[in-house]
Amino acid sequence: MQHSYYDFFAGGGMAGFGLGSDWRCLFANDIDAKKAASYRANQAEDALLLRDVAQVTLDDLPGSADLVWASFPCQDLSLAGNGAGLAGKRSGMFRPFWQLMRDLHADGRAPKMIALENVYGAITSNGGRDFATLAAAFSELGYRFGAVVVDAVHFLPQSRPRFFMVGVRGDLTIPDALVADGPSTLWHPPALVEGCRLLSQTAAGRWQWWNLPTPPARTIALSDLIDDQPTGVDWHSAAETQKLLGMMTDHNRAKVTAAQATGERIVGTIYRRTRADADGVKRQRAEVRFDQIAGCLRTPAGGSSRQTIMLVQGAHVWSRLLSSREAAALMGLPADYILPVRYNDAYRLAGDGVAVPVVRHLAQSLFTPVLRANRLALVA
Repeated sequence: MQHSYYDFFAGGGMAGFGLGSDWRCLFANDIDAKKAASYRANQAEDALLLRDVAQVTLDDLPGSADLVWASFPCQDLSLAGNGAGLAGKRSGMFRPFWQLMRDLHADGRAPKMIALENVYGAITSNGGRDFATLAAAFSELGYRFGAVVVDAVHFLPQSRPRFFMVGVRGDLTIPDALVADGPSTLWHPPALVEGCRLLSQTAAGRWQWWNLPTPPARTIALSDLIDDQPTGVDWHSAAETQKLLGMMTDHNRAKVTAAQATGERIVGTIYRRTRADADGVKRQRAEVRFDQIAGCLRTPAGGSSRQTIMLVQGAHVWSRLLSSREAAALMGLPADYILPVRYNDAYRLAGDGVAVPVVRHLAQSLFTPVLRANRLALVA
C-alpha cells in the first residue's frame, strides 16, 4: 500500500528520494524558482507549487496526507545566523506553515504524522524557547511528539547533525517498540534533554522518546566519492595550493605532513574560517581534516563556505573545490540526479537539503511502522 505525503520547503525533493517509491507526494511547495526547476526535473509527479508558503491556502492541499514533511528555513536558527530564531524573517516561515496545519486540523484532514527538520541550533535558539514553541505547536493540535538529532555521518561521509521533531496524531496507536522510557545517547544529546525541561506541563505529557534502531556501520568513505577528474571544477594551480597551505596553522600543516608521510592517496577537506590569533588579530585560516569525513555542506554565501578538497600522495599535494556532483553524492542523491548547470546553484541545492538516507531511516524506523500498526488495527 502506498503512503501519501506533503513536502513543504521541498527544495530539490530530497525528502521524497528518502521516502522512496512506497510514498506518493500529493503536494510540494517551495519559493525558490531554481530549486523548483530541479524538483520538477527529478520527480516523476509534478506536485510542486512555486509560491510563498504564507500564500498557500487550504484549497491548494489535495486530499489527506499520511505525513507532512517540512524542512523549514534554518538561517535564523543556525549558529551562523543573527539569533533571531523563529521571530526571524526566514525561520519565521514556520508560523504560516503551522497555520496550514491548524487549518487542516479544523477541516478534518489533520495529517497522521508531521515531521520537522532543521539545524541543531533549533534546540538551543533563544535559550531553548524556540524549541519549546515548536513543542507547543504539536501539543496544541493533540499530537504525541518527540525529537531526535540524527547525524548524516552514520550513513554518509559527511558530518551533518540535524534536528527532527516528529509528531503522531493523538488518535493513532504508537507501537510500544517505537518509544523508549528515556533518552538515548545516540539520538538525544544533552541539549535536547535540557530543552525538554522548558516544555509546558501539557506538552511534556505528550512528549515521546523516539526509539530508533542503531544504523549499520557506514561502509563508504570520503575518498570513495572524490573524482580524480571531476566535472565542473578544475584543480588549482600549484601557486593556489601553496597559498592554501600558507593559510594553515602549524597544527593543520602538520596534518598535511603526516598525510604525505604515508605515501598513500589521502583525501581531505578544507574550510576557510576566520580565527583570532594569539595576538587577537583575526585572520582567515584554512582548516583541514583527513578523517575520511567531509565537513557539513553549507550554502555558498561568499567563497569561504564552499568546501575545498585536498588530495595528498607522497610529496604531491593538490587542491580544488568540491564538485557539485560530489556534493550531491555527500547528500545521498543518486548519480543520475539532474543538477543545476551553474555550480553555485547546484552547491546551494545540496547544502540546503536533507540527507536522503537519514529520511529513509526515519521512514523505515518510525513513519512506516506507525502507519502499518494503525492499518492493521483497522483491519482487525
